[in-house]
Amino acid sequence: MKLIDYPDQDMMMLDLADRIASELVMTLEHEERASLAVPGGATPGPVFDALCAADLDWARVDVMLTDERWVPETHPRSNTAMLRDRLLTSRAARANLVPLYHAGATPDQVIAQISDRVEDCLPLSVAVLGMGEDMHTASLFPGGDQLAQALSHQAPAALTMIAPGAEEPRVTLSARALNSAVNKHLIITGQAKRDALAQAMEAEDALDAPIKALLGALNVHWAA
Repeated sequence: MKLIDYPDQDMMMLDLADRIASELVMTLEHEERASLAVPGGATPGPVFDALCAADLDWARVDVMLTDERWVPETHPRSNTAMLRDRLLTSRAARANLVPLYHAGATPDQVIAQISDRVEDCLPLSVAVLGMGEDMHTASLFPGGDQLAQALSHQAPAALTMIAPGAEEPRVTLSARALNSAVNKHLIITGQAKRDALAQAMEAEDALDAPIKALLGALNVHWAA
């Protein structure tokens, strides 16, 4: 794990966007396609605002969320809607979205199909992660009904997840899928999350601190 400490959030967001763009360009120099997994939520929005204008062959990039709530894009809590508004616009509008939500179905009905599509994109070229103060990442929540399976080295690429405190059922990439990334980044802000990361590093079991399963070769980007 490598910790990169920034003087302010604006600099962090711009630097991370530049790093991601460079990593995608490098991938496309020797691969037919590149794949990018990104978190939802409010924190990465400014990264997307900068990244969407990057000068690269977006038509050869598969973009997916690290996890999604099982709600339609018209719902205010849809991460996919945020992704379309903030990342899949400008030059990046040409990228291919790999959806984690399918309308008109339950998660259990389509999770195998979703997982197979994610598997086709592995190894990920770039994975960007977020983290909660409870040390969850993606929808790998402490207490999640399929957390143990999601942390397994034999896990499918994507799983359903129901967890205490999560308002809706989720679909999440597994630790195996996220750890496949050639370039892996965690973006966090504030002292509370930095303290949570330190706690995760000392945790004995990733079931209690799921981010612990992703710490290998992880670039941590932090600003107050």
